[in-house]
Amino acid sequence: MASTACRNGIVQKGNSKSSSFKSRPHPSPSLGSAIRRSSSASYAGNDGVPGRVRVAVRLRPRNAEETVADADFADCVELQTELKRLKLRKNNWDSDTYEFDEVFTESASQKRVYEVVAKPVVESVLDGYNGTVMAYGQTGTGKTFTLGRLGDEDTSSRGIMVRSMEDILADVSLESDSVSVSYLQLYMETIQDLLDPANDNISIVEDPKTGDVSLPGATLVQIRDQQSFTELLRWGEAHRVAANTKLNTESSRSHAILMIHVKRSVVGREEDLSSEINHASHLIKPSKPLVRKSKLVVVDLAGSERIHKSGSEGHMLEEAKSINLSLSALGKCINALAENSAHVPLRDSKLTRLLRDSFGGTARTSLIVTIGPSPRHRGETASTILFGQRAMKVENMLKIKEEFDYKSLSRRLEIQLDKLIVENERQQKAFDDEVERIHLEAQNRISEVERNFADALEKEKLKCQMEYMESVKKLEEKMLLNQQKQESNGVIHDKYTGEEPGASAAEDIAEIRKLLQNEIHMRKTAEEELNKLKSRLGQYTESGSCRDAEMSKLHKTLEDETLQKRKLEEEIVILRSQLLQLTFEADQMQKCLERGEFGNTFTGLDKHSQFRDSGNGQKAPITKLFEQVGLHKILSLLESEDANVRIHAVKVVANLAAEEANQEKIVEAGGLSSLLMLLRSFEDETIRRVAAGAIANLAMNEANQELIMAQGGISLLSTTAADAEDPQTLRMVAGAIANLCGNDKLQMKLRSEGGIRALLGMVRCGHPDVLSQVARGIANFAKCESRAATQGVKSGRSLLVEDGALPWIVQNANNEAAPIRRHIELALCHLAQHEVNAREMISGGALWELVRISRDCSREDIRSLAHRTLSSSLTFRAEMRRLRIEF
Repeated sequence: MASTACRNGIVQKGNSKSSSFKSRPHPSPSLGSAIRRSSSASYAGNDGVPGRVRVAVRLRPRNAEETVADADFADCVELQTELKRLKLRKNNWDSDTYEFDEVFTESASQKRVYEVVAKPVVESVLDGYNGTVMAYGQTGTGKTFTLGRLGDEDTSSRGIMVRSMEDILADVSLESDSVSVSYLQLYMETIQDLLDPANDNISIVEDPKTGDVSLPGATLVQIRDQQSFTELLRWGEAHRVAANTKLNTESSRSHAILMIHVKRSVVGREEDLSSEINHASHLIKPSKPLVRKSKLVVVDLAGSERIHKSGSEGHMLEEAKSINLSLSALGKCINALAENSAHVPLRDSKLTRLLRDSFGGTARTSLIVTIGPSPRHRGETASTILFGQRAMKVENMLKIKEEFDYKSLSRRLEIQLDKLIVENERQQKAFDDEVERIHLEAQNRISEVERNFADALEKEKLKCQMEYMESVKKLEEKMLLNQQKQESNGVIHDKYTGEEPGASAAEDIAEIRKLLQNEIHMRKTAEEELNKLKSRLGQYTESGSCRDAEMSKLHKTLEDETLQKRKLEEEIVILRSQLLQLTFEADQMQKCLERGEFGNTFTGLDKHSQFRDSGNGQKAPITKLFEQVGLHKILSLLESEDANVRIHAVKVVANLAAEEANQEKIVEAGGLSSLLMLLRSFEDETIRRVAAGAIANLAMNEANQELIMAQGGISLLSTTAADAEDPQTLRMVAGAIANLCGNDKLQMKLRSEGGIRALLGMVRCGHPDVLSQVARGIANFAKCESRAATQGVKSGRSLLVEDGALPWIVQNANNEAAPIRRHIELALCHLAQHEVNAREMISGGALWELVRISRDCSREDIRSLAHRTLSSSLTFRAEMRRLRIEF
């Protein structure tokens, strides 16, 4: 018997065994490599990339009913997986053959279905393209099983939704990227929010410029981990409309639409190829921050059904009509796109409006059609197969949606501006220091020159005096010599002339004597003037000494008066403090007398003794009270029934504990046990806050730290941290635990008794002072761990990492508050020094923070520590090479 069949324009004729083949559209040569993970960056432009809709067929195995009812009949479908063909039997002699992109038998695993159908789409979404995965088929053929199976009992049965999110979360960095989810259902042509059932009429908004479709009224939930996503799916499935029909006991009565929005930060590069022939090197321009926004849409269509087979009636009949109408509208759109029709009826249904980007748009689309083997439903199976064949003819133009990342650029510029400001301040300080140095050097040189000039002047003066004396001496000798010559010449002359000897010589001698007398007179006058000056200098010196003595006396008197005034002021302060204490005790005594408890509460307190020994003005009122009343009496007031007395007493103890000299006495007298008892017994917020502060003061001493741990102090502090809401109380508790974290001997016990978890639990407060103490405690703990690992005492992962502190540390590594940021940066550096923590830190995003600290930290010591840590770690260096981080 001959038969003729026509599929996709191909006609084949043959004998009774012949069959007509479905021709598969031939894609363009670039389709196979249009989107690959290794080359996704090459399509970062606005030019569209052709991408045909890929279609796969999945055959469901026979169910229990079909096994019994169709026992005598063969399956209407025969699969040829190697050839990717499907034969649909018309009868025992004739069959139609169709080709698809992939054919799955009834034994195909969920993993293989995902990797073939959905994983390429997920990878495209991670590269910045929109993607769609859709299941189409008759009701009861396994669409929801393929897409929405959660796999709670058997993880191998996880569906495409769960596996897609696993791959997305594994590839993105939650520090710089974001993943958000909407889960909707289209029921009776009404879009309803499965995550918020009260939101049951969401409108569709279309961008008039681009034609993009959005649902601004839908709930959008940020996803941080796989568990929260699974819970969202479970919550949404619980609100999806389903009913029991003859074909399926859990028949979906609505189209489920899961939208996963991915926002990724990338660095774009403008590349210029100088030649395609010789493959010249790229000329890379400076990078610019970009944001890629992509969307993965997973659509679980409601099953197509025939009314007489499903047995729908009443409201279920109306549901079936709505389902069939929307599926019919989708089929018309696909037919129009396959035939390149000028008009595509996208507005006939809300389903087609939502999927306008999936068919004929810019998304990469994979369609899986599900069929059953029963010959009773051959018509529905044939309709499903024809739907898939038409869908294979639809081609989309894939585009990446990129936007300029203004926020990232702004942050980068702010960091650069801060660096420039710091560098400018540093240079300004260096300039000021240099000016000051030059000024001091100039002053020193001027002083040295003045001293040298004075010394030279004094030497010149002495030299002149010596020369003067020497000239006078020579002049006298010359005068005597001339006189002797004159006498001898006069005698000789007298012999020949007969004149009186020495007549002319006497005149010369008289003149010389006159000159000598003038010189002697001038010398005496100079000496007298010098003596007068010396006398006046002595008088000035004596008067200056007297004035200095008077000034010293006045200074001493002023100091005595100042000291006396200070003593008087201290006496006044002491008297006021004692007056306040006496007033307080008098009130308490009056209350106790009224209750008849005077002997039990204030026995032994001598009121008047507080006024004795008031001369010691150097001691503070609290210390004065401590010495006069006694520590045991103060501690006994901690157990008073009067709340005011108790509060006052714990404040006094806290003030005493702030001084290191009193801590040992307080511990020996049982004060530590009393303070811990207050934390254990009382719920008053003031008492707990002050008691925690006193314990924090005592915890600064290493010997007291071991006593606090031995008496169960960390458990009480952890309980207080869990119950308290007041930020100041939490700050005191966090400070006490932070002090304990700095003891190397208490690490394991501190962690086993919940100290680390208590610290992390207090971050719920959000107060900067509390967060600063928490960060200080984590930094102390990490430092002790690093020291123990260096000494070979500790091995294995950090206890902080095991207790889940790493995400909070990474999140606050760049906190605006400087104390918090400084402690967190130290903690990260200490954690990174232990190689066994490197993998967890890399997966948790800590590597990027360490790189930032090594470059941008304002403190040189922390920056150097981060740099040394990254340089010494083989794991970090390998990861930085993999990520191409310049270091």
